[in-house]
Amino acid sequence: MANLFSRLSPWMGIFLNCHPGRSRRRLIGSIALLCAALIAACGDDDGGFATRPSDGSPSGPKIGCKTETEDSCEYGELADDRDGQTYRTVKIGDQVWMAENLNFKTDSSFCFDNKESSCVKYGRLYKWAAAVGESESECGYEKSCSLPSEDIQGVCPSGWHLPSRAEWETLVTAVGDSLTAGKMLKSTSGWNSRGNSTDAFGFSALPVGDRFNDGNFSGEGYSANFWSSTENDSYYSYSMCFSHNHGKAEVRLLGKYYAMSVRCVKD
Repeated sequence: MANLFSRLSPWMGIFLNCHPGRSRRRLIGSIALLCAALIAACGDDDGGFATRPSDGSPSGPKIGCKTETEDSCEYGELADDRDGQTYRTVKIGDQVWMAENLNFKTDSSFCFDNKESSCVKYGRLYKWAAAVGESESECGYEKSCSLPSEDIQGVCPSGWHLPSRAEWETLVTAVGDSLTAGKMLKSTSGWNSRGNSTDAFGFSALPVGDRFNDGNFSGEGYSANFWSSTENDSYYSYSMCFSHNHGKAEVRLLGKYYAMSVRCVKD
């Protein structure tokens, strides 16, 4: 039973946390039956995918650099020489992050609902192969990519790289812990169902949602999902997920066929 649930838990995480719109509309019945069959495993166990402090206990949110009336965050600017676009950046802890989603056009990248206005608002959505700078035939779904262990520039501009799972976890620790980091990193507007947050560190995660392999888009207003460069196997890679219905920041396994947002971190 435990082995079965360990194999299904990535999908449970996807449906319940990273894709609330799709789970509510299409999959609530099957998920309910699955939880009934695995009731002992449907508790508060994060299956090893949530980011927690090394001692296992929550540390709580840390004091940010931005409030409703003041903004003392350490911002900068990134100019992408490839297409001339510029992005705001922000220093959080010892890392420097893009404070906007990447909007560099490549193969296997998309605008939400195939609307150019969505790319202007949210940036582009990338399949995992595109995010790591490889082709679908080399690193797509069912392909084991075996990337080198050092920083992966991927689709990011020169001097920046696609964050690894560990770098996402470092960001979460810098603003508190996995139970509260979503509230600290999500934007102050755009989220449905009272999901707007404090954006206390200027990261401004917007709820663009994602694109499924069948070409359908979902989750706008409800979720923000970002790729990492860390591959799990030929089917899944790690991502950082934020949802409208809680303040968590969760590292999850998602299928490489999803197209999701990219934030780059400075080398």
